[in-house]
Amino acid sequence: MYGRDPWGGALEIADSGTDDDRSRNLQDLDRAALSRPLDETQQSWLLGPHEQKKKKYVDLGCIIVSKKIFVWTVGVILAAGLIAGFAALLVKTLPKHHHRPPPPDNYTLALRKALMFFNAQKSGKLPKHNNVTWRGNSGLNDGKSDSSSISKNLVGGYYDAGDAIKFNFPQSFAMTMLSWSVIEYSAKYEAAGELNHIKDLIKWGTDYLLKTFNSTADSIDRLVMQVGSGDTTEGATPNDHYCWMRPEDIDYERPVIECHGCSDLAAEMAAALASASIVFKDNKAYSQKLVHGAKTLFKFARDQRGRYSVGAEAATFYNSTSYWDEFVWGGAWMYYATGNNSYLSLATNIKMATHAGAFWGGQDYGVLSWDNKLAGAQVLLTRMRLFLSPGYPYEEALKTFHNQTSIYMCSFLPFFTSFNRTKGGLIQLNHGRPQPLQYVVNAAFLATLFSDYLDAADTPGWYCGPNFYSTDILRTFAETQIDYILGKNPRKMSYLVGFGNHYPKQVHHRGASIPKNKVKYNCKGGWKWRDSKKANPNVIVGAMVAGPDKHDGFHDKRMNYNYTEPTIAGNAGLVAALVALSGGKTTQIDKNTMFSAVPPMFPVAPPPPAAWKP
Repeated sequence: MYGRDPWGGALEIADSGTDDDRSRNLQDLDRAALSRPLDETQQSWLLGPHEQKKKKYVDLGCIIVSKKIFVWTVGVILAAGLIAGFAALLVKTLPKHHHRPPPPDNYTLALRKALMFFNAQKSGKLPKHNNVTWRGNSGLNDGKSDSSSISKNLVGGYYDAGDAIKFNFPQSFAMTMLSWSVIEYSAKYEAAGELNHIKDLIKWGTDYLLKTFNSTADSIDRLVMQVGSGDTTEGATPNDHYCWMRPEDIDYERPVIECHGCSDLAAEMAAALASASIVFKDNKAYSQKLVHGAKTLFKFARDQRGRYSVGAEAATFYNSTSYWDEFVWGGAWMYYATGNNSYLSLATNIKMATHAGAFWGGQDYGVLSWDNKLAGAQVLLTRMRLFLSPGYPYEEALKTFHNQTSIYMCSFLPFFTSFNRTKGGLIQLNHGRPQPLQYVVNAAFLATLFSDYLDAADTPGWYCGPNFYSTDILRTFAETQIDYILGKNPRKMSYLVGFGNHYPKQVHHRGASIPKNKVKYNCKGGWKWRDSKKANPNVIVGAMVAGPDKHDGFHDKRMNYNYTEPTIAGNAGLVAALVALSGGKTTQIDKNTMFSAVPPMFPVAPPPPAAWKP
């Protein structure tokens, strides 16, 4: 077969050749020997199709991907890991800049010190962590010397002031105030790192109070009111006022004084145990023990009427003017601790409040102290109206107490003339009489607490007559008074020992005034330390002294106890006021813990009916 040769010659096509042979023949041509250049079409025909590279793949089991993509992906991941590791290493090696929490405010710092005073006042076998190096075990024979005493073991408790007497009346009030502050402000105590500390202090007091009567019985006919004696008359036998000795060195007998008709003392002790039972509600066994003791004491208070201090030595030091205020105060605490409405009915009895002086308006009206609990009781019951609102039949009385509380708060403000103030700004709640600070701190606590109650109830303030005042003004009042005590006063003196650089050095306190030098001074041997003009060898950190006079004057003299003697009742109010003010208004009160034992005021709503079925 012949065909036309497109390059000018004849081309013979052999039928017998296969396509593969022809292809190999073309590949064998010497392309360099061609006589003229080939155009594009000829080159493509002659050279044959372009060779393509074969793609490679990676089988990952669940998916097949291009090897190129796989390599790039793995590379990127490794690079990212290296960068991240380097960054982490860099962060670890660079110096760290922590955002430190703000330093504690003055109220928190003062709180920590004020609590230490109770460590210095402990009687009995001290725990290892007591942290007062100059104190030791004392009063280990209390109760043993009196064969007629209820208990042969009256070891423990607190000395009331600079002496070594244990008075149950102010001690119970101190424990009640501490417990109240914990119930309201436990979160603030925890923030200050002092919650466990104050609970230990409260338990130290309540453990002792449980020893002073038959706490396992349902009914009693007597209780211990005092351990130790304070007779100061000339020629008195060695006792806890006449002698000036360290408590650790006491070698004379300490009498146990009991009472059979002491409603005020028993009701105050009941308040202490009842309030503490709420503090220790998570320790059910101990809480129930406290509640049982409180019930026994309150029953005794109601059954055997009388003032504990009548005809007793205690009248010289802690005279009680009435027991009606303790009935209202104790009844309120008993209701919160038990939820028993009979206590609430008693506490909200207007006749009871009238007997206690709720509507008399005397010179001490509205002043909370170890003797007069009415102001505290009415604030405590106002709490119920604000947060529980029980309605009939309690509403009328609670409304009256709420109004009375509002009047108390008005009397604290500088716009009113119920109380004078010193030139330095200290309110004279005891009208210029000695030892003013114990009343001031209690008022500061109540004012701050009432302010926090109103804030928690979304109420911006309260009325004093036609004028409306915001809650902030109450807190300001409390701050100015506590600031005065901490050093913002004309003398620039802190009346809290150990706080600031200028504070009393001759505190009226025998344990602090006698050095711990392994020398045992006898009854009169310690008088040289009592009469010394030098500063106390031991600093009794956290003691709030009695305070200045009505002219802002202060005499730092050991024997002038009206200026320099601290008490546990006064310090308890200070602790309560300090914790209430600490941390500002960042943490509100605990509205619920107070009512933990109170049953629902109203019946629980019935469940909704079942869905209707045709």
